[in-house]
Amino acid sequence: MELWQQLLAAAGVLLMLFFIAPGIKPALEKSKNAEEKHWGTLLLLATVLIAFILLMIYSVQ
Repeated sequence: MELWQQLLAAAGVLLMLFFIAPGIKPALEKSKNAEEKHWGTLLLLATVLIAFILLMIYSVQ
Protein backbone atom coordinates (compact mmCIF):
# COMPACT_ATOMS: atom_id res chain seq x y z
CA MET A 1 0.00 0.00 0.00
CA GLU A 2 1.10 3.49 -0.73
CA LEU A 3 1.66 5.92 2.12
CA TRP A 4 -1.36 8.03 1.19
CA GLN A 5 -3.57 4.92 1.26
CA GLN A 6 -2.30 3.98 4.71
CA LEU A 7 -2.92 7.52 5.98
CA LEU A 8 -6.41 7.53 4.47
CA ALA A 9 -7.20 4.16 6.07
CA ALA A 10 -5.92 5.38 9.46
CA ALA A 11 -8.04 8.52 9.15
CA GLY A 12 -11.07 6.38 8.33
CA VAL A 13 -10.51 4.21 11.40
CA LEU A 14 -10.15 7.26 13.62
CA LEU A 15 -13.30 8.77 12.15
CA MET A 16 -15.22 5.55 12.79
CA LEU A 17 -13.99 5.47 16.39
CA PHE A 18 -14.98 9.11 16.79
CA PHE A 19 -18.57 8.29 15.76
CA ILE A 20 -18.86 4.95 17.59
CA ALA A 21 -17.13 5.77 20.91
CA PRO A 22 -19.91 7.93 22.44
CA GLY A 23 -22.41 5.09 22.11
CA ILE A 24 -20.30 2.35 23.67
CA LYS A 25 -20.80 3.24 27.35
CA PRO A 26 -24.62 3.60 27.12
CA ALA A 27 -24.82 0.34 25.18
CA LEU A 28 -22.85 -1.48 27.88
CA GLU A 29 -25.10 -0.03 30.62
CA LYS A 30 -28.20 -1.05 28.69
CA SER A 31 -26.77 -4.53 28.27
CA LYS A 32 -26.09 -4.87 32.01
CA ASN A 33 -29.65 -3.81 32.85
CA ALA A 34 -31.30 -6.17 30.36
CA GLU A 35 -33.78 -8.59 31.89
CA GLU A 36 -32.92 -11.59 29.76
CA LYS A 37 -29.69 -12.49 28.10
CA HIS A 38 -29.67 -13.52 24.47
CA TRP A 39 -26.79 -15.99 24.46
CA GLY A 40 -28.66 -18.33 22.12
CA THR A 41 -28.86 -15.63 19.48
CA LEU A 42 -25.18 -14.83 19.90
CA LEU A 43 -24.24 -18.49 19.51
CA LEU A 44 -26.41 -18.83 16.41
CA LEU A 45 -24.87 -15.76 14.77
CA ALA A 46 -21.34 -16.89 15.63
CA THR A 47 -22.04 -20.35 14.19
CA VAL A 48 -23.45 -18.90 10.97
CA LEU A 49 -20.47 -16.54 10.64
CA ILE A 50 -17.93 -19.33 11.16
CA ALA A 51 -19.77 -21.58 8.70
CA PHE A 52 -19.80 -18.80 6.10
CA ILE A 53 -16.08 -18.16 6.54
CA LEU A 54 -15.31 -21.87 6.21
CA LEU A 55 -17.48 -22.03 3.08
CA MET A 56 -15.56 -19.11 1.58
CA ILE A 57 -12.21 -20.73 2.44
CA TYR A 58 -13.15 -24.10 0.96
CA SER A 59 -14.65 -22.52 -2.16
CA VAL A 60 -11.30 -21.03 -3.22
CA GLN A 61 -9.29 -24.22 -2.78
